[in-house]
Amino acid sequence: MKILIIQQKMIGDVLATSILFEAIKHTYPEAELHYVINSHTYPVVENNPFIDYFHFLTPEHEKHKIQLYKFAKDLNKRNFDVVIDVYSKLSSKLMTFLSKAKTKISIDKGKKSFIYTHTFKHKSKAHTNAGLAIENRLQLLKPLDINTLKIVRPNIHLTNDEKNNAKQFLESNNIALEKPLFMIGVLGSGHNKTYPFEYMAKVIDQIVFEQPTSQILFNYIPKQEADAKAILELCSPETQKHIYFDVFGKSLRDFLAITSHCNALIGNEGGAINMAKALYIPTFTIFSPWIKKEAWNMFDDNIKYVSVHLKDYDNKPYLNIEHPKILKSKATELYLDFKPAFFESNLKAFLKRLH
Repeated sequence: MKILIIQQKMIGDVLATSILFEAIKHTYPEAELHYVINSHTYPVVENNPFIDYFHFLTPEHEKHKIQLYKFAKDLNKRNFDVVIDVYSKLSSKLMTFLSKAKTKISIDKGKKSFIYTHTFKHKSKAHTNAGLAIENRLQLLKPLDINTLKIVRPNIHLTNDEKNNAKQFLESNNIALEKPLFMIGVLGSGHNKTYPFEYMAKVIDQIVFEQPTSQILFNYIPKQEADAKAILELCSPETQKHIYFDVFGKSLRDFLAITSHCNALIGNEGGAINMAKALYIPTFTIFSPWIKKEAWNMFDDNIKYVSVHLKDYDNKPYLNIEHPKILKSKATELYLDFKPAFFESNLKAFLKRLH
């Protein structure tokens, strides 16, 4: 049996969908499994033993319809038996439509879902601490007679060489691995998913206050350096002594290997948090006020994996709001209401448990 799974979009989405491959292989070990992803997201699924073949969508495919059509036609030559289109985007619909697969599975988007043989509505409430991102994906396996109640969690597969190289890199930059080491997700994927700079600086100040021997790393990419530096400068002078601003991974795999040596990742909700969880590193997640926490608080247990949201402390802004887009338009205003003092005790307890 040949199965194609299509997951475009962000790193966190690609990582979350990777659970489907493990679940399928447990039931159908001889199945040939293919994954269509955007090329830049490959590092989070590199070395995954459950995925047999990758097919990369590039910016060229997405910019030019002819290139996308050729890509879809080439996939069609593989003669898949099953296609699972996780998000049902226009481009993934084309790939599915051109496929000869008898079984075509996706989410239910009403009349727009006519090309699929099986569709499923997103759940509104999670039934386990795996969260909606995991549960909604697992239900796509029901037509294959796979037990969707058995929870599978994402895993990132690092090599020993990658881990050892990261260790040597950290030690060469005067970082003592016997002392607490924290990776800080200082910036989100966009302005409306980034905790206000001044507030983030206060969070980092608290980490150093609670853990005086802390060593702090910032997670940012080169084009974000100015914003990351702005947060650095808002930290207290004492805190700045603990921050190794120039120590960061030059690639996504480098970041993953470095994070594997950290005691925790603390910061904005997003791909970095999901990757840390897939490495079984403790996380403390600050959710954007307009994002639905239940969708992405994967495996939160309020012990090793903790997340905080404005709604946890102040429900008033969410009363009588009928559509998430309204909240998104108020992101800046809502963020200003989400003061670090709200979750100060939560962060203190989280840090204490890391001993």
